[in-house]
Amino acid sequence: MLRALVIVALCLGWAAPGRAVQPDEVLPNAALEHRARAISGGLRCLVCQNQSIDDSDAPLARDLRILVRERLVAGDSDAAVQDFVVARYGDFVLLRPPFTIRTVALWAGPFLILLFGLAFIWRSGRRMKPLGAAAAPLSPDEQARIAALMKRDGE
Repeated sequence: MLRALVIVALCLGWAAPGRAVQPDEVLPNAALEHRARAISGGLRCLVCQNQSIDDSDAPLARDLRILVRERLVAGDSDAAVQDFVVARYGDFVLLRPPFTIRTVALWAGPFLILLFGLAFIWRSGRRMKPLGAAAAPLSPDEQARIAALMKRDGE
């Protein structure tokens, strides 16, 4: 049983998506390639939107990976390359956009949703009767009706 679990885990590990960087994109200079991977790992694929350009197979992601490498070969710093891409595509291209007035809703949105959800749950909980609350006693008419129904069902 343990052997089967290990085999399944290994197969799932091998089935994980690999990097989309093609061999012809890789720079011969290992230091520049490492910088390119670090930069492209933080840039969003504009087609996939949930992957970095380093992980995406989209043609636009490939173009952006090549652009990043070209800028690095030209001598740009990491910040200059990122600024160049942001100037063309906006903050949306960053997987971690900066906290600015334009992105405040993006950063505050999840917390506001959580806050409203907790307030709703708290307010709903105050309206509900506690589980251990005793019900009002039956009136004499209700008791007589129940007795009559039980007597009828017992026959």
